[in-house]
Amino acid sequence: MSIAACLLTPSPLSSPSSLTITPKFPTTFPLHLHLRLSSSATCLRHSRSSPFLTFCAGGDGGDINSNNNSGGGGGNDENGKHRGGDDENAGDKNRKEAMIVLAEAGRSTESLPKDLAAAIQAGRIPGSVIERFLGLEKSGLMRWLMQFGGFKERLLADDLFLAKVAMECGVGIFTKTAAEYERRRENFFKELEIVFADVVMAIIADFMLVYLPAPTVSLRPPLAVSAGAISKFFYSCPDNAFQVALPGTSYSLMQRLGAVMRNGAKLFAVGTTSSLVGTAITNALINARKAVDKTSAAEVENVPILSTSVAYGVYMAVSSNLRYQVLAGVIEQRILEPLLHQHKLMLSAICFAVRTGNTFLGSLLWVDYARLVGIQKAHEEDTAA
Repeated sequence: MSIAACLLTPSPLSSPSSLTITPKFPTTFPLHLHLRLSSSATCLRHSRSSPFLTFCAGGDGGDINSNNNSGGGGGNDENGKHRGGDDENAGDKNRKEAMIVLAEAGRSTESLPKDLAAAIQAGRIPGSVIERFLGLEKSGLMRWLMQFGGFKERLLADDLFLAKVAMECGVGIFTKTAAEYERRRENFFKELEIVFADVVMAIIADFMLVYLPAPTVSLRPPLAVSAGAISKFFYSCPDNAFQVALPGTSYSLMQRLGAVMRNGAKLFAVGTTSSLVGTAITNALINARKAVDKTSAAEVENVPILSTSVAYGVYMAVSSNLRYQVLAGVIEQRILEPLLHQHKLMLSAICFAVRTGNTFLGSLLWVDYARLVGIQKAHEEDTAA
């Protein structure tokens, strides 16, 4: 219709009622029609169509509904193409937002760390992350910590990350000691060596329990092409299985399950190592007591190092891993943070209460688990034997 309208010109009108349309065609045939489209993105809009239906020639191939969020893996080819277009649109939007924030702050990408600047150029982080970075950079302690990649990725995802580390380590000693007393009661001082081993293991592991499952903003460069399939898979997994994906990023169900497996393997190593240290210290104290007090030699036995260490590693990989994944990714990031985003003091107080309860629960579960697998026995059982 548009081509026909271009070839028809109205003749001079004597009155509005008389209309003569004279077609102007070339007298020779064949008729050659040339339609030229510019290489740039040219939008062709139907004059009577809905303003929401806009088709762009030469665009990025995205879906018409550009506000659709990209989902996880899977889907047919058409949906995959739409997701690719959505990712490209989200990347462009992230890049523009970040550059606007930098321009308002009077900063350039050259003044940022290299990994952060590369992530901006790749369109992997939105402007909100840059705002958080500029805010954290004002603190000398935060600026120093952000020199380390792992801390930077976690602080950019959660500005209360350092406070949560302090909460966990600060209350860990008291809550775990209280839990030990709750389970042992009158036998608490008789089993003091075992209690000490549990507390030492807890102090060493508490930091890693906050650090490893914490949500992150990934600033890592892509893996080399020669990397194996397994390495690429676990590299693409999030640090927290339940964390919220940034715009333009999506995680499949398998990638989220991979995050649980990967953190479980790391926490197994952490738990086993910390238990080795704790039980070794405990046995050294027991032997020192035996050397000083000969009467206690028959009452106090050394803690089995290997079995205790492996059992604690399994406990960390399963119970602690799942509890802290849910705590950081679901309770804190998805529930508490959106509700109390503007009330940091109240948010910190509630996080403190939740983490204290989680630590106490973990101590109770560990005592029951240790007795269940036989690495720790109640004092009454030892006396009866």
